[in-house]
Amino acid sequence: MPRISAFYGIVISMYFNDHAPPHFHAIYGEREAKLSIETSEILEGSLPRRAGGLVREWASLHSGELARNWARARDGFPLDAIEPLP
Repeated sequence: MPRISAFYGIVISMYFNDHAPPHFHAIYGEREAKLSIETSEILEGSLPRRAGGLVREWASLHSGELARNWARARDGFPLDAIEPLP
């Protein structure tokens, strides 16, 4: 699973050729969640409250880049890194 960003111990990744709806994965320690690119809502799994808030904040800042990476992943192209939260 290609890593596209990391911040505050949270790793953001996407799978190549993954199923719809467009989403990304956030991993924090032993917890993992799948989040919608469009809404930043958790579709599956869970994250601690603070980590979930940070991921949603990051996703709202980078929704266009996430959508572009989703398209690249579906087409089998390398994914672009996305800046972490400062």
